[in-house]
Amino acid sequence: MTDTRPRSNSHSATGRDETGNDRRETVVVVGKESVGKSELVAGLTGTTPTTGNFRGTTVNVERYESDEFVFVDTPGILLGTDTETTRTAISAVEDTETVLLVVRATNIDDDLEDLLPLVQGTVGAIAVTFWDKVENQTEAHDELDALADDLGVPLAPVDARNVSRVATDGGGAAVDGRERTELVSALRDADEFPGRVTRQTGIHLDPPETIIEHPLLGPFVSIALLLLPAAAAVHFANAAAAELSPQVSTLLEPAVRWTNELPGPLSAVLGGDYGVLSMGPFLFVWAGPTILIFAAFMAVYKQSGLVTRITASLHPHLRRVGLTGRDLVRVVMGFGCNVPAVTSTRGCSDCTRRTAVSTIGFGSACSYQFPATLAVFAAVKMPWLVVPYLGILTITTLVYARLIAPERARTASLSTENRAFLQWPTWQSVWRETRTVIRSFFVKALPVFAGIVLVASVLDYFGVLDVAGKALSPVMGLFNLPGETALVVVMGSIRKDGLLLLQSDGLSATLSAMTPVQVLTAVYLAGVLLPCLVTAITVAKELSPRYAGRMMLRQAAAAVSFSLLIGWGGAILF
Repeated sequence: MTDTRPRSNSHSATGRDETGNDRRETVVVVGKESVGKSELVAGLTGTTPTTGNFRGTTVNVERYESDEFVFVDTPGILLGTDTETTRTAISAVEDTETVLLVVRATNIDDDLEDLLPLVQGTVGAIAVTFWDKVENQTEAHDELDALADDLGVPLAPVDARNVSRVATDGGGAAVDGRERTELVSALRDADEFPGRVTRQTGIHLDPPETIIEHPLLGPFVSIALLLLPAAAAVHFANAAAAELSPQVSTLLEPAVRWTNELPGPLSAVLGGDYGVLSMGPFLFVWAGPTILIFAAFMAVYKQSGLVTRITASLHPHLRRVGLTGRDLVRVVMGFGCNVPAVTSTRGCSDCTRRTAVSTIGFGSACSYQFPATLAVFAAVKMPWLVVPYLGILTITTLVYARLIAPERARTASLSTENRAFLQWPTWQSVWRETRTVIRSFFVKALPVFAGIVLVASVLDYFGVLDVAGKALSPVMGLFNLPGETALVVVMGSIRKDGLLLLQSDGLSATLSAMTPVQVLTAVYLAGVLLPCLVTAITVAKELSPRYAGRMMLRQAAAAVSFSLLIGWGGAILF
């Protein structure tokens, strides 16, 4: 491929020209998964990213801007896979001005051999991350200089976590650090990539093994690590809610009284049993802390390298049910919020993505559902029910995944590359990841939540919910449940915090008379009968409305079957 574009070694012009056009060079950042691309460009620019679609694709990319460059951070490339994110990253290289190819110092020869064919003929430079892991850096640096001469492309070794740190001159004034200066210089001197590498550096470092890689103990440790964020999020969110909930209720009490004086429909939307002032605070008192804590934990896992190791550890066992280790991480992410979890399945293999999405909709008890479930168990003074509930939810979710997974999903391979180095993440990188999840929640999930509140309030005002509840009351007997629980199932199918109706004044007597098995069955059925509307709408956007509809029907059939087993099997055994 012959490149006819001007070389990128004239980057002295920055900002905008006289006509107002942006004269900054656009740099597409390309590399394998977990090589430190995002941390590198965040440190290099010292800016926070903006998110948007890239050239009409459905995959979001992050843009980092400095005075001289606009960096487009693409998703990590997983060679040998058919993920949407990998296809997007590869296509992003085409017709771009400059490419920053990011490879690992610990596996530089293999990375270059794999990636150079993808960027052949484009203009760019190479950043070598994990440079701090190399022991004899003087000798290694000589090898990199020789490699750069052989490739004809500038090359800069960096520690991605520290590239943003600055040095000081003799007078104490801050100046750019050496690694930052070298990388910017390499981009200014960008040249055309060859299609292959002819020189080997011989630099290779394998990370030490941990208990996660142990063939017997590793999977159990990995599962425990995945459950830890959910447990911590619920614990701290419950503590926060215990403090905030009474204060919020007291604060809103005058407003709730005021809504009673408004015209009927408006009073129902703002107040009532399902209005903004009635259910909205739950979003911030319970769901908000859960999402924040869970997102922070998962950010630490990702930036430290734990996610990659957990993925590889669990994959051999999960493939039997049609999921990969990477899919399971997305399912666990759903305990924080289903929306970013479903969106992140773009990084899953095409043959397992739909199974992963369906599994999230079925078994990921999100930040609405899980706290509401705990609140119900606490109301009947049976907090211990959370243990069998999670056990049943886990088992039935895996069975459901096995039933719906195509045959080719159960034989899917997982490109794990080399083991990730475990390292302490920086607080900047953790906050960047956490903020992305929170932003996705408020931008994508919250508007839909508001719409559901509006619809539910109107339906309640016109008596539609009561009619639906009464019509389904006889059906509840099939599950060994009181007929009054029908309305809870209806609301739980619309909004997962609808589970809280079980502890409302109208159902408190019914709830008190229910056996532990009945409480467990009611909470399970209301929680998994259908994915919440927020999740269903997200799936429709990500895949298709037709698939979302088919997924909901399939999930309802599975939920009914499992609930029948729980309701009657539990009654027989206990």
